[in-house]
Formats: sequence, structure tokens, C-alpha cells
Amino acid sequence: MDFSGILSIATSGLKVQTKRMEVISENIANADSTASKPGGDPYRRKVPVFRVVVDPKSQQTSVMFAGVKRDNSAFGTRIEPGNPAADATGTVKIPNIDPLVEQMDMRDAQRSYEANLNVISATRRILSRTIDILRA
Repeated sequence: MDFSGILSIATSGLKVQTKRMEVISENIANADSTASKPGGDPYRRKVPVFRVVVDPKSQQTSVMFAGVKRDNSAFGTRIEPGNPAADATGTVKIPNIDPLVEQMDMRDAQRSYEANLNVISATRRILSRTIDILRA
């Protein structure tokens, strides 16, 4: 594998982790969102989906953001009779988001992003040192 392949793979990792952090940020921002009408469904948690991509020429494997799917787990409920989203019994559906899970996912995405960034930095250092040796 050449250095451009290494950089390409690490760059694909940076891109998917960025998208992953965007989805997680949206989930966190909507953790307290309720429905806009009584008895309606609130915000539903989103989950990023990735897929493996194989370059037919070089046989290098990288990752690509494939989209977002909805988490179909059950909504939580709270009793808030004064809430505009409450049904006839005063029950309000709340998003199926666990802030602790989202924070852990964000931490994992951040660490993966940093790992890919370290690969890029190390590769650049190796290339720079190789060029310095060749000049000498």
C-alpha cells in the first residue's frame, strides 16, 4: 500500500466520524423535544449507518457514510397535564434518547476521529522525513 492509500483511508474515517458527530449532536439537541400536537410523536433518535467500500483497482477498504436510520425503540412518557403535547390523560411522549448513550457515542466518535487524524499526521511526518533523507 502506498502513502496516498493510507491518507485516503484515514480521510474517509475522518469524514464518517464527522457525520456521526453531526447525527449525535442532532439527537442531543432534540433530547427534550416533544410533539407539536397533543398525543403526537416526539423526535425519534437517529442512528448513522456506514458501509464498507473496496477500491477495485487497489483493493483498499475504506468506510463511507451511507445515511441515517431511525431508532424504532419505544418512546418514554411523562405525566405533564399542562404540556401542549399531552394527550387526554396528561401523558406526554418523550424522545427515545438517552443522553448518556449519546455522550458515550460522541466520545467514541471523537476518539475515532483523533485516531484517524494521528494516522494522517504520522504519514505526513514519514513522508517529510523520507524527502529529507532523499535530499541529503
